[in-house]
Amino acid sequence: MIDLARVFASHGAKVTIVTTPHNALLFQKPVDRDRNLGLDILFHTLDFPAEEFGLPDGCENELNTTSGGMFAKLFKATMNLQSPLEKLLRETRPDCLVSDRLYPWTAELSNNLGIPRIVFDGTGCFSHCVEESIRRYAPHENPLLPDTEPFVLPGLPDVIELKRSMLPDYVKTENLFTSFLNDALEGEINSYGVVVNSFYELERNYADFFRNEMKRKTWHIGPVSLCNRDNVDKLERGIKTSIDENSVLSWLDEKKPSSVLYISFGSMPRITPLQLLEIAHGLEASDHPFIWVIGRILKYSNSEQDGDNDDDLLPPGFEERLRESKTGLLIHGWAPQLLILEHKAVGGYMNHCGWNSIIEGVTAGVPMITWPFASEQFYNERFVNDVIKVGISVGNEEYWEPWKALPRVTVKRERVTSVVNQLMAGGEYCNEQLVEMRKRAREFAEKAKRAVEVGGSSYSNVDSFMKELESRCTRHGGGRDTAKRD
Repeated sequence: MIDLARVFASHGAKVTIVTTPHNALLFQKPVDRDRNLGLDILFHTLDFPAEEFGLPDGCENELNTTSGGMFAKLFKATMNLQSPLEKLLRETRPDCLVSDRLYPWTAELSNNLGIPRIVFDGTGCFSHCVEESIRRYAPHENPLLPDTEPFVLPGLPDVIELKRSMLPDYVKTENLFTSFLNDALEGEINSYGVVVNSFYELERNYADFFRNEMKRKTWHIGPVSLCNRDNVDKLERGIKTSIDENSVLSWLDEKKPSSVLYISFGSMPRITPLQLLEIAHGLEASDHPFIWVIGRILKYSNSEQDGDNDDDLLPPGFEERLRESKTGLLIHGWAPQLLILEHKAVGGYMNHCGWNSIIEGVTAGVPMITWPFASEQFYNERFVNDVIKVGISVGNEEYWEPWKALPRVTVKRERVTSVVNQLMAGGEYCNEQLVEMRKRAREFAEKAKRAVEVGGSSYSNVDSFMKELESRCTRHGGGRDTAKRD
């Protein structure tokens, strides 16, 4: 969202980022640098009602507080931001409000004030097209269909298959979250349009489907991460990194081109200790250089706290052997991902198929090992492997409910080793296919960079979006100077 705001500001818009004081602190430096360059961008903070909901102060930007119960409280607490946001909108009368899809209440608020609400979801069009196919045709509801039997999603531009085991509970059976997502969908339908962190050339058929079949007014304006042109901007994207970037880059400088596998499962998925152990053994047995970002580990003992301390969960002597052999680098916590991915030594990226991870991997031009866990990640995996064909699946076919503490393993160490060898060294994988995969990945990276340059599709879409807002303001009798749109 911060990158998106900076993109709009770079095109001449006056941008106000509405967030909480704790979150504003995370992004103050890049915004200050933009202001020093003359861009009209600033923060407006709303106090977060943490105490009213039994939440600790600052919880909205602390990853280790988003347990299942805490996450639900966070969502409820955001509802209390409606009144101060309405006060701000009445005072400033902006030309549009860009808000997250999961804040559906902002649609009614904006419409009541005559302000266009623009949805930003953080994912691409493809996953929404999959959701639409499931809503329209319900192919997963066949009572004779086993959980492990693939079914085709009707109505889509490509043949896309899923399994019931990959679907979340809120799709298979209605629950409170189903109702909440229905509200989000209704809010999206009642909004003025959608901005997408993608570029048209990447998901052309699904951008057209989203616009023509689902009737959404859409602007592809990404990859927004490419607004970070300097190393300092790439480094200071949110939480402070837990490792010095120079030590990471120096480690990578010693490696051969395209020889290093980067592994990160994002900030939300939680790996069980047993699965963590299998990953460690699998990576070590592959004998390929890797950087592994170890996020939160899912503990399931009543005496254990859910957090980041995994020193006692890895194989004995694992990290010491990596240091001595220089074959692996572990990062415990937040990593400078953009800097790592764009380094010439990185030749593969194992990730959880969150859209930010996918779009940043595509932008870097590296093929991927896909390991989805939850949410729309299984849908995104199909996009990577079956549509743009720049990835190999690790083989997880079981949806992980985010906060269910189950001591399970879905991918054995042998499979981890095999798939790493396939991507990084060929192995049993057809060399010609691997060459073609790497070629496609590089081509998409070039297209991504061209898209955000002057005259590119995303650059032009940002300008088109802003001109439409200006035109709308004129038609509705807006009286202010249109040199700066808010």
